[in-house]
Amino acid sequence: MLGAIEAGGTKIVCAVAPKEALTQIAERISIPTGTPQETMPKIIAFFKNYQIEAIGIGSFGPIDVDPSSPTYGFITNTPKLAWKHFDFLGTMKKAFAVPYFWTTDVNAAAFGELKHGSAVGNENCIYITVGTGIGGGVVLNGKVIEGKGHPEIGHIYINQLVHDSFEGNCPYHKNCLEGLAAGPAIEARAGKPAQNLAADNPAWELEAHYLAEACVNYTLSFSPEKIIFGGGVMKQAHLFPLVREKFTELLNGYLPISQVDQYIVPCALQDNAGIVGCLALAKETL
Repeated sequence: MLGAIEAGGTKIVCAVAPKEALTQIAERISIPTGTPQETMPKIIAFFKNYQIEAIGIGSFGPIDVDPSSPTYGFITNTPKLAWKHFDFLGTMKKAFAVPYFWTTDVNAAAFGELKHGSAVGNENCIYITVGTGIGGGVVLNGKVIEGKGHPEIGHIYINQLVHDSFEGNCPYHKNCLEGLAAGPAIEARAGKPAQNLAADNPAWELEAHYLAEACVNYTLSFSPEKIIFGGGVMKQAHLFPLVREKFTELLNGYLPISQVDQYIVPCALQDNAGIVGCLALAKETL
């Protein structure tokens, strides 16, 4: 059996599945993300019920993914103060002497979509989640992209439209992509949550423009075969045609992307993208 841990800011999902059929999850649990002292024993207890060959971990971040770093495997400067500078991977290794794949939750989701979701048959994809924040994972040539750090493509700077006077609400960058286009930014402008806005609300045109501009930047930087969107905001199906239209307009024929409806797509695995990705990454370690 293979193990998976998708560590989010509000809950941590643990799952096990046979390595021959990763989408056939044998058992999964959801644990509230309390303090490490409260949460880690529950994670470890879950996996002790199984003969685990490898574990994939996709964690909220920032995290240290540099194997040469003395804090490799740590959650680093997270706003969740109880987890700041916590050795997540080291704690797991003390409990289970198996191979691990350690990465971000969005990298895991990108890999899950590549192997079992919207990017099956491809080698390159980008996964973007648009919700309370905006995060992204990148897979190129079948491998998640990491270096001294991991991609933070939800915080790229984009050109704010002149008629948009909103200052942005990213606590670090104000008017980066997350600051202008995440759920709280939509709510701050419109006065109510995104899920309560009508499909013809002008807020969606603005949202589509910013997401499309980001897609142009990702296309020019990474040359993915698919750009996959997930997260609560992207459950508004009417947003996809708007993003594709704006993307085509902004790219302006510079690159030959003809079937935009098959290029910018919703995630197929929905809320399972991260956990299936962690299982797939666990398999990679074998």
